[in-house]
Amino acid sequence: MDKSPDAYWKATLRLIGTVLVIWFAVSYLAGIVFAPALNSIHLGGYPLGFWFAQQGSIYVFVALIFWYAKRMDDIDRAFDVHED
Repeated sequence: MDKSPDAYWKATLRLIGTVLVIWFAVSYLAGIVFAPALNSIHLGGYPLGFWFAQQGSIYVFVALIFWYAKRMDDIDRAFDVHED
């Protein structure tokens, strides 16, 4: 593995880009754009589009925080810039 600063930042930016794409898909696409189509599916008695806009996006965002922290720690350890 290339341990140059450029490779580190490339891996970091790839992770940030992935998190932003997931954030956009859940908050904007599922919660707003595709909400009418998703509303035909019910989750816990509520239409799925409404659920994503009100509750699901929050759950996904919290999960993203933990996933990002774990992946960033993995990247830091791979490039030997981690803190112990």
